[in-house]
Amino acid sequence: MSTFVLLSVTGVGLGALYFLIASGLSLIYGLMGVLNFAHGAFLTVGAYAMWFTESKLGGVAVLPRFLLGAVVALVVGGVFAGLVELLLIRPLYRRHIEQVLVTVGLSLAGVALVQAIWGQDSRPFVTPHWMNRTTTVLGAHVPNDRWIEIVAAALVLVLLETFLRRTRYGLIVRAGVENRAMVTALGIDVRRAFTLVFAIGGVAAALAGALSNVYFGSVVPDRGTSLLIFAFIVVVIGGLGSITGSALSAVLVGVTQQYANYYGASSLHLGSAIGDITVILLLCVILLVRPQGLSGSFA
Repeated sequence: MSTFVLLSVTGVGLGALYFLIASGLSLIYGLMGVLNFAHGAFLTVGAYAMWFTESKLGGVAVLPRFLLGAVVALVVGGVFAGLVELLLIRPLYRRHIEQVLVTVGLSLAGVALVQAIWGQDSRPFVTPHWMNRTTTVLGAHVPNDRWIEIVAAALVLVLLETFLRRTRYGLIVRAGVENRAMVTALGIDVRRAFTLVFAIGGVAAALAGALSNVYFGSVVPDRGTSLLIFAFIVVVIGGLGSITGSALSAVLVGVTQQYANYYGASSLHLGSAIGDITVILLLCVILLVRPQGLSGSFA
């Protein structure tokens, strides 16, 4: 029983991390039709912004240093994403091949720049002591940081749905996607709303970067690229453009990966790679059975 609880909760925690990345991808693609391969760079920027801030506040207590680093990460991630939309993506709307080339190039350049500044080696990350402890649930000792990731993902899901369905800017963005010329004729600047969407996606990715520092206990230049692969899988399984579908898919992928890693490593002696293989097989099955994903297109 304890093994089941531990694998389930940690799987949901891993899925929460995937969702924080996938939510921005799904939001940007569902509303703007932009397949952003540079989204992993937003995560990397957030992760390094948090690590750099913490490293410069050595005399401050761990918890305030952690919280301040998280705030800086979110601000930097949002600003960076907004600038990417403003300078690189805005001139390329409806030009999908150029979008792919630009975002892939930005992703590669971002990793190279980080490696040039801070090197390729991983840097240790200091977290508050409470996050390094465990909470006992039905005999399972669950790491406390998993609860933080789950709560953060749930909060982001609620905030995104509220933004899209209850706020003026959310309605403007959705209307602009359907008929941009009509919204512009009403005197509404759709471009500003689109920049806001990109910035929100950057904030979610930066939050994933900050929490990935806690999850892995270190920061590395290529983490955004590696996690982005699973984020794309989550988006495809959940349904392109569906925020709720991405949330369900992220939980499914995270739990499946955790169970596959545990039983594959302990029983079949296949190592942790079996989890990645299982996720790919899950993607193939979903595409064969339900090509539109769990929730279909954005609505």
